[in-house]
Amino acid sequence: MRLARLAPPDQDRPAFFARLEGAAALVYDGPPWLGGKTTGEAVAWTDVDLVCPVLPTKIVCVGRNYAAHAQELGHDVPVEPLLFLKPPSALIGPGQSIELPPESHRVEHEAELGVVIGRRCKAVRPEDALDHVLGYTCVGDITARDLQRKDVQFTRGKGFDTFCPVGPWIETEVDPAALRVRAIVNTQVRQDGMTAQMLWGVPALVAYISRVMTLEPGDVIATGTPQGV
Repeated sequence: MRLARLAPPDQDRPAFFARLEGAAALVYDGPPWLGGKTTGEAVAWTDVDLVCPVLPTKIVCVGRNYAAHAQELGHDVPVEPLLFLKPPSALIGPGQSIELPPESHRVEHEAELGVVIGRRCKAVRPEDALDHVLGYTCVGDITARDLQRKDVQFTRGKGFDTFCPVGPWIETEVDPAALRVRAIVNTQVRQDGMTAQMLWGVPALVAYISRVMTLEPGDVIATGTPQGV
């Protein structure tokens, strides 16, 4: 199932959630992670714009979750997940422009699998973690690498407005351990990896993060990026 958030080009109504089926978008009465259901209305989703499909309270990111990426940056492979946060103000949707901050001279791409939480979870076990997941989406962890290295932490270098493109929709029926992660920049393939290469898979990450902070419905986990930045 594909769940999207759509906005009419003329903005004559607010953005709305929908389930995509073929050329039709079946309109929901609210966010799917809050129990939104179809209203009976259907529109052609090619007549509306795809916008960011998530409205999270937080975006939890995992650093260096692929060994080869840690090594290409000159870091040791971590022994436990390395967590940081992106602000919701960094979110943009498909087709929106990433704004390059003038104080940075090296902005890099990081393609990642995004996990969208469907049920509130706190201190869940890995074997129960996927019961709390609504689905999966694409995340770009855009990074001002020079500022990250200068600051020796992640907040500024990864927190600029527009530094977290997400979308185009949420997929609910995929295997998170068997997905390809690619980044294409100006027609050139820069990253090409598999989620099976992650040091910690989705169940382990959801369980680990939920022991640190409560994950609310609609929250997003960015699971790390393969080599190639």
